Amino acid sequence: MKIVQLVLQTNQLLATKLFYQDVLGLEVVDETAMHIVFRIGDSQLVFELVHSEHTPKYHFAFTIPLNQMEAAADWVAARTTPIRIDDNGYIAHFKDWKARAVYFFDNNANILELICRDDLHNAAEDDFTAAFILSISEIGLVVDQPLVTGDELNHTIHTDFFSKGPKREDFTAVGDDDGLFVIAIPGRNWYPTQQPSEKWKVKATVRVHEKEYTLVFNG
Repeated sequence: MKIVQLVLQTNQLLATKLFYQDVLGLEVVDETAMHIVFRIGDSQLVFELVHSEHTPKYHFAFTIPLNQMEAAADWVAARTTPIRIDDNGYIAHFKDWKARAVYFFDNNANILELICRDDLHNAAEDDFTAAFILSISEIGLVVDQPLVTGDELNHTIHTDFFSKGPKREDFTAVGDDDGLFVIAIPGRNWYPTQQPSEKWKVKATVRVHEKEYTLVFNG
């Protein structure tokens, strides 16, 4: 499953533009008074302005080359503050998922993640830059019944529960190494933070078996 476009909400559009453009160095491909679109490799990340006194908070991840994790962690640390995993540093190791990741916050307190997956076989040479952020890898969905939502997704877009991931009442994942819906109940802390998951609107266009689907999840 490929995440072609991800549309999220923010109540601070200008600050979001400055973070993603100036701090992370991502390309702006479209902008109006109500939204901004960034290129994430072969994906698009869209923020829509919402007039809310509460800042929408999400958790999402970007794919990077499998041999670039240490360089990516240094790249993040040079631009913002990575989230410490433990006394050993900032890189999380996921044995079951055959993946590693580094985490940090954006200006909205969204939890961002750069993740490399061994089974994607996408090693790249040269120094890590924003150009090595290859695609949107994951989006966290917050719903009351993760397994029910997972079954509905599988029926609608002809995918399946992630073969490497958990399948629990409070937490599961749908998709594959290329793209995942990570589905959690409200109030469950997003790893590796103490920040509880919150319901906010998510719109995602995904490609499965060369067919595209646009899905809207209302918070």
